[in-house]
Formats: sequence, structure tokens, C-alpha cells
Amino acid sequence: MLLKFIKQIVFLFMTVFGTLGNISVSVNYMFSWCGEPEKKPIHLIFIHLAFTNIIIILAKGLQKTIAAFGFRNFLDDIGCKSLIYLSRVARGVSICTSSLLTVVQAIIISPRASEWKRLIPKSAWHILPFFLFFWMLNALIGMNLIHSVTSTSWNISQFKSENNYCYFMQESQKTKWIVLPLMVLRDAVFQGAMGGASGYMVLLLHKHHQHVLHLQNSKLLYRTPPELRAAQSVLLLMLCFVFFYWADCAVSLLLSLSSVDKSLMINSQDFIIIGYATFSPVVLIHRDRLLPEWWHAQWEKLRKCLSPLSVQ
Repeated sequence: MLLKFIKQIVFLFMTVFGTLGNISVSVNYMFSWCGEPEKKPIHLIFIHLAFTNIIIILAKGLQKTIAAFGFRNFLDDIGCKSLIYLSRVARGVSICTSSLLTVVQAIIISPRASEWKRLIPKSAWHILPFFLFFWMLNALIGMNLIHSVTSTSWNISQFKSENNYCYFMQESQKTKWIVLPLMVLRDAVFQGAMGGASGYMVLLLHKHHQHVLHLQNSKLLYRTPPELRAAQSVLLLMLCFVFFYWADCAVSLLLSLSSVDKSLMINSQDFIIIGYATFSPVVLIHRDRLLPEWWHAQWEKLRKCLSPLSVQ
């Protein structure tokens, strides 16, 4: 009973907290996007990542939260297929977008003389084809779910699954050997790019740190450029991603090898799957001080609007 209550609270907290956090991030970067004459590609990527995270939380977390509280299964077969398919596609897009974010940020902070500077998008709108490609790629990879997912509302004993509204049916070996290599290849390519870009950023930040120490020894004042502060935020975001991704892989491996009661590991995996989508906004809000700056800006606008009225 206690474990069930904890599960309900944790799922409810992660769903509400994650949704509000990602909405806050997307709204803040939208204001930054609209308020600046020069549209930054990195802001568009943050908005897209937050949007993808919201889809993951609502498709996966909301369903798990409602199931944890024991409500009646409201999903039919089409609803289950759509929800699970959308969750899987959005999770793949999140991986691709996180990789793109790291690569673009690494290019932005690269030295002016570097060849990488030539790859900087001339316009933020040049990022949009990447988003379209990510959605199309992951939509194709996840097509097998349309045939392998059904609703547990059917009165068939083999479909019964504790605290789940949807059931994964056994796939053919042919389908597995088509889909699994594609997923592994996608993750390997995008995480390889993410790892290379992250390593490059760590090297540049280390050189910058040595430069700052030299200036401090010379008693010269030096401020960290906003691009480097943004790079530090992106690196923390990638550490958060790597932690949840490999934790999910570890739990999946244990589930496939274990023959004992798997309910605890299944619940843990559900938490991990929506973990990155839930807690990644915290990194951006904390590092970039998004909420305080946004509220301060809104307060200043309100104060300017009210000042003529107070004079009258």
C-alpha cells in the first residue's frame, strides 16, 4: 500500500512538475526569440526540445499517473497505438534534438579562426529542416508499434498488465531484426556526435579557464562571455541526458535477464523514461536564471505601463 502511494505521488509530481517546467522554458525562450532582432538558432532548438519533452511527459507520464491511481482504462486500441507511438517517436526526437543542441553550441563557441565557424547556421530558420528530418526518421523507426500495441481494455487474460492500459504483443523475429539495428544505429550516430561535441566544448572551456586564471593573476577584470555560460548549461544538460539514457539501458538489460518479480524494475524504468524530460528544464532554469529574468522583465513592462496612470 505504501509503495503504491509513493508511486502515485512520484508520477503525479513528475508529470505536473515536468510539464510546467518545460512550458516555462519554452515560453521564456519564445519571449527571447521575439524580443531580439537577431534570431538565435540555439533558442529555437531549446523551444523544440521543451516541446518534445512535453509530448513525452503527456504521452507517457500522464497515462502512467492515471493508471497508478487506479482509474478505469479510457484508451481503446487506436488510443493505445497513438499514445505509445507518439511517446516513442518523441523520445527519439529528443535524442536527436539533444545531439543537435550540443553540436550547434560547440560550433558557436569555437574560435573565430576555426573551420567549424563556417557551419554556423546563417539563419535560425535553417534549423527547421533538421527538426523535420528528426520527426520523419523516428516516425519510420517506430512504425512497428502500430502493429505490436493493443489496449488492455479487451477482456483477454493474456493482455492483462498491472497498472498499464496498453499491452505490447510479441513481435516477429524479422521485425525485431529490422527495427532494433535502426534504433541502435540512430542512438550510436547521434550520441557519437553528442559525445564528440561535448568533448570539444570541455576542451574549449578548459582553455578559457586557464585564460581566466592568467588574467586573475595579472589582476585584470574578465567576464565570462554568454556563449561560454550557455555551453556550460548545455554540458550539464547532456550529463543529465546521458545519466537517464544509460540508466534506462541498464534497467532494460536487467529486465531481459531477470526471471524474478519485475514490477519494481518496470516502475523504475517508467520513472527513468520521463526523467530527462522532467528534470532537464531545471538545469536551464537554474543555470540561465530564466524565471527570475522573465518575471523581472514582465514587472518592468507592467511598471512602465502603470507609471503614466500614477502621474495622472
